[in-house]
Amino acid sequence: MYHNLKKTADAKEERTISPSSNFLIPSFIFHDERLSVLEAIAAYLKEKEKLTYHEIGLILNRDERNVWTEYARSKKKRGIK
Repeated sequence: MYHNLKKTADAKEERTISPSSNFLIPSFIFHDERLSVLEAIAAYLKEKEKLTYHEIGLILNRDERNVWTEYARSKKKRGIK
């Protein structure tokens, strides 16, 4: 799933991240090559959609602690404290 999202990052389109979610992820978030796909998605959902780590974990089928880790890594790579 994540590999397919990364391949479509060059196209100007949006893809759903989960069939059960209503969130569309804009492809421009994948243009920062420093971030992994999961880091980019976690940062987008946390910062733009204002979701909790628990909610993001449910959408991505990941533990909320893993989501926190990915988000923290994205902030570090982008120089945000």
